[in-house]
Amino acid sequence: MKIEILGMGCQKCNNLYEAAKQAASELGIDAEFVKVEDIKEIMKYGVMNTPALVIDGVVKVAGKVPSKDEIKDYLK
Repeated sequence: MKIEILGMGCQKCNNLYEAAKQAASELGIDAEFVKVEDIKEIMKYGVMNTPALVIDGVVKVAGKVPSKDEIKDYLK
């Protein structure tokens, strides 16, 4: 599983990255985590508001930091 966090490195982006790592760990999911900070790459996903959570190439949420439980639901 590949989990990408789209954002320019702001605090919200960092919070989403940490929450996603914790959620995956708690579910026992072995995932590759990637921070995407290049605006051109972010735009390829059609994301206008960051941070965004992308799982296996699919944008699950953009423009907010979901709770750890919400992230777990996306990962299941």
